[in-house]
Amino acid sequence: MRPYLDKAIPEAWKAASAYSEAVSAATAARGLSTAEAEFIKVRASQLNACAFCLDLHMREARAAGITQQQLDVLPAWRESSLYTEREKAMLAIAEAATRMPLGEEAKADLAASRGLLGDEIFAAAEWVTLTINMFNRISILSEHPVRPRNAEGDLIR
Repeated sequence: MRPYLDKAIPEAWKAASAYSEAVSAATAARGLSTAEAEFIKVRASQLNACAFCLDLHMREARAAGITQQQLDVLPAWRESSLYTEREKAMLAIAEAATRMPLGEEAKADLAASRGLLGDEIFAAAEWVTLTINMFNRISILSEHPVRPRNAEGDLIR
């Protein structure tokens, strides 16, 4: 077993958590909704194959009002009419800022998203994406387990 990074160096984890809280407050103050932030977190976590973060943020997304159908179809969001143009812009940002380096298609997606959202919301979405990517890597490298839950979402002991 690998060491849990959050337990091995708790002061770094505390700083990462404080950074995340600052990003959350700053992006919300600029008009990024909780649901939009959760769309970003779920999509980036899917791309990074972070099971721990997916388990957490799927629950958070439902609590923020994202429908189960939207979550079910999320990997094929470009082929669906279930998402608003603003939600599609958030998802495009999540994908472009997660998959590096930026190719021409990603640059075009980012330019279109910025044109739709404006600079502040666009930057807010990028900050949320950067942050979830960091947490995905912490959980993946730590091999944080996903614990079984029942139908109500409670941990099974």
